[in-house]
Amino acid sequence: MLQKPRGTRDFLPDEMERRRLIEQRMREVSRRWGYREVSTPDFEHLELFTMKSGEGIIQEMYTFEDKGGRPMTLRPEVTASVLRMYVNEGKVFPKPIRWCYFADCFRYERPQKGRYRQFWQFGVELIGADTAGADAEVVMLADDVLRSSGVTFDLRVGHLAPMKHLLSDLALGDQRTVMACLDKRDREALAAALDKRGASHLSDPLAALSECQTVAEVFEIAGDVPERARIEETFALLDSQGIDYRPDFGIARGLDYYTGMVFEGFARNLGAENQIIGGGAYRLAHLFGGDDVASCGFAIGFDRVMVSIGDFALAPETVIGVVCMSEARERGLEVARAFRDAGVRAEVNLMERGMGAQIAHAAKTADFAVILGKREVDAGTVTLRNLHSGEQQEISLGEAVAEVAQHGDR
Repeated sequence: MLQKPRGTRDFLPDEMERRRLIEQRMREVSRRWGYREVSTPDFEHLELFTMKSGEGIIQEMYTFEDKGGRPMTLRPEVTASVLRMYVNEGKVFPKPIRWCYFADCFRYERPQKGRYRQFWQFGVELIGADTAGADAEVVMLADDVLRSSGVTFDLRVGHLAPMKHLLSDLALGDQRTVMACLDKRDREALAAALDKRGASHLSDPLAALSECQTVAEVFEIAGDVPERARIEETFALLDSQGIDYRPDFGIARGLDYYTGMVFEGFARNLGAENQIIGGGAYRLAHLFGGDDVASCGFAIGFDRVMVSIGDFALAPETVIGVVCMSEARERGLEVARAFRDAGVRAEVNLMERGMGAQIAHAAKTADFAVILGKREVDAGTVTLRNLHSGEQQEISLGEAVAEVAQHGDR
């Protein structure tokens, strides 16, 4: 028996319906904020991602050569593809551009709960607005989208400027090393890295950034950061809208990618793999031959959201089973179409069973049976049987459709 590839999953109908419901909620929230959906290819030129993330990412990707010998890859994330699309086709659009996407991505890494080799992301990109209002909008939208899914989460919002300001006397390579220690929250490694570079005096203030409860405390530690006014405005906007978040100026992710505001979200009921969203302000388009446009966005780990939510009951759907003699098959198809046209799910017998067997099967999958025996076909009626109560009545097709539709509205 062939098995599915490691790190992939099969989704049965109930799970797919739950996933589509949450996916649609996220799309609808984004639509109300003005973000319109885009789609990019499942595979791209390998260079698109090495330009963004460096050659080291190749070992985590599914790469291949096409028949022309060109290096290609299944996309490991979507932001680079969306910004490539902006450079190719969107530079002339009025700014800011508000785009969202829902797409599957592929990474060759060790599978575990909440981490798969094929996974889905829901994300947004706000392109062309370099303001505190743009930074705040993306965080507020992220909060709104996550709340629509029903996941319970903690949101942390920070900014890279205070940390970079403290590290400004170090070489860029040394900054990367120190920020990697900060990203891992490893104080011993941080102290060792700073001591090696003659900057031990920065150990306590850098560690203290992540403990600040207010923006004012950050500037008491970091001093007069050039971006101070924008940072204060961003956080004031979030506070004015009652966004539930914690300031975290210890977020050190993506030094080579993010340029300012950064944020992360964590599901409260997951274990180590509990991050469900990451985002911030960045500049990427110029790497792909475009203008040096400011952008801000986020990506939600949709699979982790679904793991966090767990199984939940779907809204009940009324189903009818059409039961008919073989000689009444055409009439059965007409009846089924009438119910479907009214928005009711209708299933027709395909197994050439007898009438009794058809009713028994319908009782396993449907709420009503619509029975077409010789009497009903001759009279132009149907017998509608409630498969839960056992009650039945011979009525016109129009009355049967109305009765079932009314039942579904209760």
